[in-house]
Amino acid sequence: MSNRLSRALVSLALIVAGAPRCLGQGLTIAAASDLQSALPPIASQFEQHTGQPVRLTFGSSGNFFTQIQNGAPFDLFLSADVDYPQRLEAAGTAERGSLYQYAVGRIVLWTRSDSRIEVTRGLAALTDGRVRRIAIANPEHAPYGRAAVAALRHEGLYDRVRAKLVFGENISQAAQFADSGSADVGIIALALALSPVLKKSGAYVEVPASWHPPIEQAAIVIASSRQKTLARQFIEYLKKPEIVRILESYGFALPRMKTNR
Repeated sequence: MSNRLSRALVSLALIVAGAPRCLGQGLTIAAASDLQSALPPIASQFEQHTGQPVRLTFGSSGNFFTQIQNGAPFDLFLSADVDYPQRLEAAGTAERGSLYQYAVGRIVLWTRSDSRIEVTRGLAALTDGRVRRIAIANPEHAPYGRAAVAALRHEGLYDRVRAKLVFGENISQAAQFADSGSADVGIIALALALSPVLKKSGAYVEVPASWHPPIEQAAIVIASSRQKTLARQFIEYLKKPEIVRILESYGFALPRMKTNR
């Protein structure tokens, strides 16, 4: 009986010793909502590679910025705007030297296939009388919303269509407005337009990148994280060629400088 108990205790000790790899706290990531389609397969591959679970929360970069300032328990922040991580780094809320620009986002004009709105005309299509509501992300805290406003101003259209704008809390919600019919068109992320659902249900045309400031997206490790080593490992994982190809397949461009700052 004693020998069986000893063997059982040894077995239990081995199970507990191996538990952190399989059952560890893993990584909690606050991610910009334009990553909703691209990031899950990347996180899944990272989980298989490391044995550590990854929990993804998607939302507005500006809202995450405020939450992280107020102590939200994230390990890593994947922002749609490099400015937010830079400000967190300057304030000491994020780890100095961990910032990495992983992608440059693009915006498109998207509409449902049955809307009969000719998006091939580009933003000029917004003057079509059938366009009553235009969905964009809230420019107060969403980088894609600010890019949409900048593009509209570039084309001299902002004042003409301002009353038609409806704001999503983030770029994903703006896309949902357009897809559901709550808006007739949306100025949304190319990455979302290329997602399986929107690619099947609608059509889009790209907005020239020169019409708005670049949507430089960056990741940074949060200073209060207890998983800093794992968070840095995820950032390194984003640099792998096969992961870069996933981002590119969703329309993300690569920054000119892909180095840590």
